[in-house]
Amino acid sequence: MPITRDEDWWRNAVIYQIYPKSWADSDGDGYGDVAGIRAHLPYLARLGVDAVWLSPWYLSPQADGGYDVADYRVIDPLFGDLDEAERLIAEAHDLAMKVIVDIVPNHTSDRHRWFRAALATPPGSPEWDRYHCLPGADGGASPPNDWRSAFGGPAWDPVLDGFGQPTGWWYLHIFDATQPDLNWENPQVRAEFLDTLRFWFDRGVDGFRIDVATGLVKDAGYPDVGTFSGAPAQGERPVPYWDLPGVHEVWREWRRVANGYQPPRVFAGEVWVGSEDALAAYLRPDELHTAFNFDYLKCPWDAEALRAVIDRSLRTNGLVGAPTTWVLENHDVPRARTKYALEAAGATLPHSNVARVPDAIGDDARGLARARAALLMMLGLPGSAYLYQGQELGLPEVPDLPDEARQDPAFRRTGGAEGFRDGCRVPMPWSRDGASLGFSPSGRSWLPMPPEWGDLSVEAQTGDPDSTLELARAALRQRRLEQVLGDGALQWLSDPDDPCLVLRRPADGSDPHLIVAMNMGEQVARVPADEVVLASGPIERADGGVRLPPDTAAWLR
Repeated sequence: MPITRDEDWWRNAVIYQIYPKSWADSDGDGYGDVAGIRAHLPYLARLGVDAVWLSPWYLSPQADGGYDVADYRVIDPLFGDLDEAERLIAEAHDLAMKVIVDIVPNHTSDRHRWFRAALATPPGSPEWDRYHCLPGADGGASPPNDWRSAFGGPAWDPVLDGFGQPTGWWYLHIFDATQPDLNWENPQVRAEFLDTLRFWFDRGVDGFRIDVATGLVKDAGYPDVGTFSGAPAQGERPVPYWDLPGVHEVWREWRRVANGYQPPRVFAGEVWVGSEDALAAYLRPDELHTAFNFDYLKCPWDAEALRAVIDRSLRTNGLVGAPTTWVLENHDVPRARTKYALEAAGATLPHSNVARVPDAIGDDARGLARARAALLMMLGLPGSAYLYQGQELGLPEVPDLPDEARQDPAFRRTGGAEGFRDGCRVPMPWSRDGASLGFSPSGRSWLPMPPEWGDLSVEAQTGDPDSTLELARAALRQRRLEQVLGDGALQWLSDPDDPCLVLRRPADGSDPHLIVAMNMGEQVARVPADEVVLASGPIERADGGVRLPPDTAAWLR
């Protein structure tokens, strides 16, 4: 099926995630900003992406990297202002790129006007009804239940009176204490977010990535979870604050707003759930358009496991007619290059940065080779795909940041036992040289940048035919040319137990076609083909085919 550029663009799109603080700093304060993003939009156009996704740029005290929002309709002065944001949207559109922005509906910042109003009134007042505020157990001395924060410690903090004394009431925060959870049973909350959607849609935003899309609705009885170690991760097992039926009513209401625009606007959900049926429910035609494929992101370098994830993902999304959205990296998980390097050396790595990444990065050469191959495989699969900034450069994780530089709130709440997401948020290297490798005109950067990243910079890789950047550019360029890529289906040409995955696009046997192959084994694999379209590393031609080395992928005909 040809890649479309109409209102169904999201079914085929390659979307590039920008973490604004770490993209490009225009004013020298060491933090990325909107002007820096605007200056580098031509880079993204040359890369060949269809859309950009911006992590939160709203007014925020930055206690959790902007996911603690104080005002959803104001750009944080750290990044710029609303006029600059509107110019960015228009300039991206001029370059034929869509714009998706983050929205955080599960919680606000404790600096939000609503939470400040609540603090100025007694618990039990209408102002507190916008949040979850309950009398504590043990006469108010203990939290109302045993819920735990995803960032460590209890999910409840005491409400204090004007003199700083406990009132016996507690407020809920599934994440940091500075991020009180909203009460989505309150009609004011629902109305406020519908107005916020319209505010940004009216300014040209093409869609939203929805943070914690499973978490808005809580069990009204606030039952205990039971004995466990730490907080159950989203989708890990049923708990009274993840994936409750009422959340689907919210998304149906949002979808009606999005469909009221021409062209219709788009939603991509952060959906961590425990079953195929649960995921499909979020992707019904009247709810979200797409959801991130976290099973694919978490999958180890194992052919049997990856093939099973691909088949299961296509089957699950096909139940409701939704495309599969593939992803290997984002701002919350270790870089693919480092994940694969550690696996190649026999180590394991959590799928999220809850634990410290070992300073020894394993077999880095194989990690990079696998990351390049995985990128090519991902872009050859049916559906859409996400790239995280720097993934096209093959950036590794930075595991050895100084503790004093870390800003992940989980690092503080757990005393340094968890909270290592900063390692994948180190700013982009644009130039070979300089204190911040072109990130900032002052040489400052909010997280220290490894000097050896100069060799991985955009400047260093541009024009080098063997670089990861030029591989990504070539793959995205070819993806636009190949009529069989994007949305559709696949046909497996390899056996289920073959360590070299080989698939055909399209699946119906018609021509033209493309063969996508990735060797995840330890031996060279022979793949029948007449033509090499693109490869992630050196391959050899053989009679009637190619010899594909381990840790290598290719597009063939």
